[in-house]
Amino acid sequence: MMHFESPWAFLLLILIPALPLIRRYTGKHSAVKFSSVGNASVAGQSLRRQLFHLPLVIRILALICLVIALARPQTGREEIVDISSGVAIEMVIDRSGSMAAEMEFDGRPMTRLDVVKKVFLNFAMGDDKDLPGRPNDLIGIIAFARYPDTICPLTLAHGALPPFLDTVKLVQVRSEDGTAIGDALALAAARLEKADEALAKQRTGNKKTYDIKSKIIILLSDGENNAGKRDPLEAAELAAEWGIKVYAIAIGGGESVQSIRTPLGVFKVPGQQQMDTTVLKQIAEKTGGFFREAGDADSLSAIYEEIDQMEKSEIESVKYVDYKESFLPFAMMALFLVGAEIFLANTIFRKMP
Repeated sequence: MMHFESPWAFLLLILIPALPLIRRYTGKHSAVKFSSVGNASVAGQSLRRQLFHLPLVIRILALICLVIALARPQTGREEIVDISSGVAIEMVIDRSGSMAAEMEFDGRPMTRLDVVKKVFLNFAMGDDKDLPGRPNDLIGIIAFARYPDTICPLTLAHGALPPFLDTVKLVQVRSEDGTAIGDALALAAARLEKADEALAKQRTGNKKTYDIKSKIIILLSDGENNAGKRDPLEAAELAAEWGIKVYAIAIGGGESVQSIRTPLGVFKVPGQQQMDTTVLKQIAEKTGGFFREAGDADSLSAIYEEIDQMEKSEIESVKYVDYKESFLPFAMMALFLVGAEIFLANTIFRKMP
């Protein structure tokens, strides 16, 4: 893009059309007297005579270039930097054996875990319907059964979320089954407490282009705390101390059905449901979040819509322009034209005094 630092210099262009008149009335005139110029008019005009005003035209062009140079043209590259104020989100997913119970999603049965994963991706990436996505948020994933694991560190690169989420599977070993809500909640809170350090590693250059507006945990479980070293309420107090809100969601409820594959085919058997909603409610209350129950995929999506409205991100575009001086080509052109005008005036278009 072109920018003129001293645009007032263009006012000098007003004087240029007056130059021929000034030259005509103020210049010195020489003449040689002849008795008759009739023969000269009959002879016609040579090419040199037809181009008689060329030096004046060249001088005017030189003055125009000089005025443009005085206006200091500058060229610059415009860079738009997005300065965001986002939310740091830890998604804490229960992958214990009870999450194998079935739930309907888009008209077909899936395990609760698969439904949770799909709705979470819609929340993070957008579903082109009610969930616009969270492109400006730091998002991480923790999965737990008897033990919690960090599946995906807090990241702004949301393209990494689907492959990380694909690794979250139902627990396969009985000794690892269980529901350690307290340990998982404490791990998520610790990750968010260090979120600024995680963000600093992802920044490029020295520009600070992102601020963490708030920190939240979305805790999703279908059972009661029956494993782990840390009590869920102790973990909630820790989160509250660090200013982290917990949105607790009880998935399932009512009767549950689980598909069992056997050599004779797939059979649906009723599952055992033991859900401690009281503890989830207390966790939400202690941290300033809320508790909700999701009996199906639609109600789970509605809860995410509610969180989406409550935890807003902000983005502002700031323009940076790096200018450099570009007057030199115009000044050089003016110098060249002046030289050409002097050369022509003293050679081809030389006039007798």
